[in-house]
Amino acid sequence: MAKAKKDDVIVTEVTEETTVTTVTTVTETPAVTDEPKKAKKPVAKAGKRSAKAIEESEALEAKEARKAEVAADDAADKPKHVQKNRTVLERRGKKYRATAGQIEVGKAYGLSEALDLAVKTSPVKFDASVEIHINLGIDPRQADQNLRDTLVLPNGTGKTVRVAVFADEANVTAAKKAGADVAAGDEFLQQLDKGVFDFDILIATPAMMAKLGKYARVLGPKGLMPNPKSGTVTSDVAKAVTQSKAGRVEYRVDSTGIVHLAMGKVSFGAAKLQENAKVILASIRSNKPASIKGTYVKSVHVTTSMGPSVKVAVDEA
Repeated sequence: MAKAKKDDVIVTEVTEETTVTTVTTVTETPAVTDEPKKAKKPVAKAGKRSAKAIEESEALEAKEARKAEVAADDAADKPKHVQKNRTVLERRGKKYRATAGQIEVGKAYGLSEALDLAVKTSPVKFDASVEIHINLGIDPRQADQNLRDTLVLPNGTGKTVRVAVFADEANVTAAKKAGADVAAGDEFLQQLDKGVFDFDILIATPAMMAKLGKYARVLGPKGLMPNPKSGTVTSDVAKAVTQSKAGRVEYRVDSTGIVHLAMGKVSFGAAKLQENAKVILASIRSNKPASIKGTYVKSVHVTTSMGPSVKVAVDEA
């Protein structure tokens, strides 16, 4: 009797007389599906098409899909947060907001009241500078409208100014008597060669200006180059030193037609600041270009170094 194979099914029937054994062969038929078999991508030994790289890529895609699913569930559960747009004042510090509340928005104050408010609303502990900003209806690109001038403030600026004088021996002696911090002749150039600029204002005589020519690229960007328009090139060095120490300032309109100028310190008080402001405004009005036909002074604002701005009524300035 032949041995049954592994896939054969053995059925045994037992009766009283004989035992009959029947062997039935079962053949497995593969399931038929309508879906076409996916072609396997060729696998390389190394690189992006290697088996390891493909597994890592599939794992990364699965991870990103899980993250996206979790994020979608969280977004569905949590209410959407709408960010509120804060105003410029709300972005400021606590002290600034407290002081700015004393100034009425949009209101134009008289010069005396505006300066008094500026002094009171200074939020810093140090003696801050008080600035004036004047918006003029001029075009600085026009040569005749490029406003620039110097003046002496009656109460000074409150800053300690170091004055240097480059002149001949006779003028050096006069400059020292007038209170110049540095006064010298050719030896002053040796100081410039070493890169020492321990002064705020440099005054020179017309005869000595030729020797300063090669230092223009260094002194110019620092605002230290003497200039006849600013009164720092003069034969009367003693007078120039006295005015510089007393509070002579220079103003010049910027590219947008605005004059920015520091006119004192908070410790001056509103009365002294008002005297300085009136001198500045009078100088600007006296230098009005002849070609200006419309509004000359558009707006005036006063403020401290880190304090809020106070609008000044142009008619009362």
